[in-house]
Order: sequence, then C-alpha cells, then structure tokens
Amino acid sequence: MSDAFKGLRLYNTLTRTKTDFVPIDALNVRMYVCGPTVYDFAHIGNARPVIVFDVLFRLLRHVYGQAHVTYVRNITDVDDKINARALRDFGGEIAAGKLSLNEAIRRVTEKTADQFHRDVATLGCLEPTVEPRATEFVEPRADGKADMITLIQSLIKRGHAYVAAGEVLFDTASMPDYGQLSKRNLDEQQAGARIAVDAHKKNPGDFVLWKLSTQEEPGWESPWGRGRPGWHIECSAMSAAYLGEVFDIHGGGLDLIFPHHENEIAQSRCAHGTDVMANIWMHNGFLQVEGQKMSKSLGNFYSIHELLETETFGGRSWPGEVLRLAMLMTHYREPIDFSVRKLEEAENTLRKWKRAADLAPAAGDLPTKVVEALSDDLATYAAFQHLTLLANEAAEFDGKGENPAAASLKAALLFLGFDVGAAKVDEAAVNKAIARRLELIAAKNWAEADRIRDDLLAQGVQLKDGKDPATGERITTWEVKR
Repeated sequence: MSDAFKGLRLYNTLTRTKTDFVPIDALNVRMYVCGPTVYDFAHIGNARPVIVFDVLFRLLRHVYGQAHVTYVRNITDVDDKINARALRDFGGEIAAGKLSLNEAIRRVTEKTADQFHRDVATLGCLEPTVEPRATEFVEPRADGKADMITLIQSLIKRGHAYVAAGEVLFDTASMPDYGQLSKRNLDEQQAGARIAVDAHKKNPGDFVLWKLSTQEEPGWESPWGRGRPGWHIECSAMSAAYLGEVFDIHGGGLDLIFPHHENEIAQSRCAHGTDVMANIWMHNGFLQVEGQKMSKSLGNFYSIHELLETETFGGRSWPGEVLRLAMLMTHYREPIDFSVRKLEEAENTLRKWKRAADLAPAAGDLPTKVVEALSDDLATYAAFQHLTLLANEAAEFDGKGENPAAASLKAALLFLGFDVGAAKVDEAAVNKAIARRLELIAAKNWAEADRIRDDLLAQGVQLKDGKDPATGERITTWEVKR
C-alpha cells in the first residue's frame, strides 16, 4: 500500500452516504463496471463512466498495487437492438442465404466493439483487467465459471423465479427487501400505474431472466427451450465469474440504478444467498449537451468517434485528452453540461499544465495532495486545483537544477492519464530497478516489488512480465508510455 495513502472514502449509492472504503481482501480488490452494448458507436454519455472509473482504477492500483486490483468491464453482445441492427445492415445478405443471422450479429458487434476500444484508448483509458463478452457466459462453461443458465436454474430452485408463457421471470415478491438501491417500494408498482403488466406476470415488477427465440433470432438451448437471456442476468453472471459472489465496488451511470442494477442485486443475492452483491455502488451523474438532454431528435447526439474525428461539434474535432479533462472537471456524481465552452476551457487548462510540465525532463514523485484529493470520493476538482498551483510554481521556478514542481506536475498528469510526451528515462537505472524487482519477486517480497513497478509507472515506464520461451524463466520488458 502506498505511503501517500491517508484513507479512501467513496459515496455509496446503496446507503446514500460517503463511507470509508475497506476492501474485502486488500490483496484482491475487485471492481465491476457495466460496459457498452455494442450495437452502435458509443456516444459521449457512454464515455463518462469509462473515464470516471478509469481514474478510480488508477487510484486503486496506486493504493493497493497493480497486481492486487481486478477491474472487470463487460461487453454486451447479445441484445434485441443488436439483432435489429444486424437485420438492418445485412438483411439482404441474410435473405439471400449468403450470411446467417449469427454471422451478421458477429459483424455488427466486432465492428462496434473495435471502435469502442479505439475511442476509449484515445480518451486515455487503461484497458480493464478482464473484458468478458456476454455471449461467452450464457451456457455452462468448461472452466466452471458462473454462467447465466446455471444462475437462472438456481433462482428457480430457491423459489425466486418461475416459468410462464415461455419465459423465466424473477419473482420480485420473493425478495422482501427488493428495491434498496433505488429506494422503490414494490407496493407502489401496481398494475396500471406506469407499468404495462403482462398477463403472465405474478407481479408488475417481475422481470425477464430468459425468453424464447424464434428461428430468426439468436438462441441457445436451455431447460426452458431455445432462447436468450434477459439483460440483467448477464452482468450477474459475468461479475460472479471473475469477482465472486460478493465483491468490493460496482459502478455505472445513474441511469442504470433502476432497473438494471436493482435487478442485478436481486438476482445475485437470491441466487447465491448473500446479503449484498457489492459492498459499494457508485454512479456517475447525467450528461447534457449545451444545456439540453442529448437526443437524436434535437440533433445534439454525438458519438465519441464523431467528436474525435469530425468537425460536427463546435466546428472542429477535439483531442481525446481534452474530452477526458472536460469530463473530469465536474465531480463525477454531479450532472455535467458538455459544451464547446467547457472543451475550450479544458484545452486551455491542459495547455498551461503541459507547458509547465515540460520544464522537467522526467516525472518526479506523485504529489500526495493529488492522491488525497482523489481519495475523497474522486474529488477531481480539488486535485486539479493542486495541479494549477504546481503549474504556477513550476513557471516561476528560477533555481538551478531540477524543477521539482514541474516534475511533480508531470507525474500527476501521467497518473491521471494525460499525454505529456515520452518520459526521458535513464535506461541503465530502469534496468537496475527491474533487476532489483526480480530479486524481490524471487524472495516473495511482493509489496516492495510492487512499489518499484509503480514508481517506474509514475515516470512513464510500463513493465510487462513474461517468460523466456527458451528457458521458461521470468523476464521483464519495458516501454515508455506517452
């Protein structure tokens, strides 16, 4: 654990309070964040949770060590919107027998998933530790990891789900405290109020776990017939597969609290017999564009790709790091008004910071005040105030030798995912540090080995461990990250 760590506090949507973060296992900190449904290019609203939880991922790795944090962000590649997009784009080829529906769906999801990865990399986001695809977790797996069909069977066996009209539905009345996350009372969800109730449902709030597929729809064989999973069960299976029945943090956008996250909790708790699914639930606020709700009908619906590559917003394209800073200038729980003015402010601020950071040839130590600010429920605004102070101090530095403020600023910018140019590193010093780290690993001194790796990362040097193909011995390569 980093010496700069003074305590991490996070706002928990489940309790509506800010609380001390105490991981279940400090050597295995686990976080799950709902990822994209890949039927179309991700829009700018989708970028906010990716950026927010990337910062949290970086902070957790700094505090607990890179090897001790698992970040799972899924890909939803089975969805009725995906089916519709496949039919729209490849309907002619499907009708002519040149392409199966499953092949068409794969083309849609591969294209949009690849674009998503390119977009978020340009936004400065690290890859998650694991990125499971929903289609890989529908049926029982050879490796024994959690899957959707087995979870549904468990819910039926425990009396929390039932089969009706060809569907498997979750019985919300079987869970006395259903609605804790969204604070919705089941008694308020009466038929005819605002919910269209299907005749085969026991309760208006019951939701689909499994639904039958026609021959024209993708499907998997199951005890209830050939069909496909409901949306909510996907994340319950994938989170359990990699993080266990109970894990530390679950994140996503505010719009997912109900019904998605509420129903995830219901499924997971009832299937596993646990009191919680995740100890802390975190949600980022909504995004508006120029003061209005983003919608295609208003003509203010922008994909990340459009903002990065075209001149559709403000008459120009925008660098990924500018979009990243603009997102982080507002606290993650607050609503954000995404505007040209905000992007211009972010661009000017970033230019000032980078000009000051360039006064140092290499990154110094990560400033404690930046870590402390982020440790207070990701208070990015407070962290950025300190960066501005460092930039001012660096610009006014008239001493001889190194510019400590500039070096600290460069370290902070690298840590936060901003490009400040390739770090100038002493190759001999890096190789010496790697050799020392390998000695520590051999001695099983993991904490000190992690510290060396994290120190190098703060300087822009990323390590990659592997094995020598000839000898099988552990080797470490490195590269300078921009």
